[in-house]
Amino acid sequence: MFWLLAILAYLLGSLSFAILLSRLTGNPDPRMSGSGNAGATNMLRLAGKKLAILTLVGDLCKGLLPVLIAGVAGLSLQEQAWIGVSAVIGHLFPLYFRFRGGKGVATAAGMLLGLYPPAALLAVCAWLLTFYLTRTSSLAALIATPLTLPLFAWQEPAALLPMSALTGLIVWRHRGNLRDLFAGRERHF
Repeated sequence: MFWLLAILAYLLGSLSFAILLSRLTGNPDPRMSGSGNAGATNMLRLAGKKLAILTLVGDLCKGLLPVLIAGVAGLSLQEQAWIGVSAVIGHLFPLYFRFRGGKGVATAAGMLLGLYPPAALLAVCAWLLTFYLTRTSSLAALIATPLTLPLFAWQEPAALLPMSALTGLIVWRHRGNLRDLFAGRERHF
């Protein structure tokens, strides 16, 4: 059951709502415009609030649903977390879009919501506070995601390894943003 759900999570994660919504509405491919990222933040820049919100909800759900299904199927918390990571990997490297996807933040938030809601709340609060103070989405993601690790280590240690892998993936996908942050040229809202 675990491997079947992990594969299904990857395939669901591979549905890029930013790309699909852009195609449906005649907007530019988000991977070719703005920041070049297929995610809600770039959709806000390129297509406005409505499509950004739809992208955000779609990306959240594709992280949330596989974890909830794994929980209902009786899988352990660690297995649920790995299934959530599979959905995020699908978002990062989507099968249907030549393996060029987004950065996984919203999908990871959906995964956290299904896995351990207090961690999702911590991440969302940290993201919102950082974004409010800096107006920089990438910095908010780079702060919010690692902040969940001590909470998992303390409350849900079984999920710590997959959450550490998830954090590593998100930081790695933001490596260009890190370079821009250190160079003082990262995009702000």
